[in-house]
Amino acid sequence: MLNFELKGGYDDAVTFIDSLKLASHLANVGDAKTLVIHPSSTTHQQLGEEDQLASGVTPTMVRVSVGLEHIEDIKEDFQSAFGAIG
Repeated sequence: MLNFELKGGYDDAVTFIDSLKLASHLANVGDAKTLVIHPSSTTHQQLGEEDQLASGVTPTMVRVSVGLEHIEDIKEDFQSAFGAIG
């Protein structure tokens, strides 16, 4: 499991997630496949921005649970999604 933040804003994080083809957009962890989630628009969406920040969730945070796919396939998927946000 890892987290990272994207440069840009909330919409860039949503675009990044939506642009992934291999990784699935699910909140589960511990699956055999790569999973991604944008906590600000999913698991923490009921909180206001201030409360999200207080809980460590930023508008551009992406959480990843890396699966068993070939690493080159995962890297290609992420590189393509990074390209979608410029």
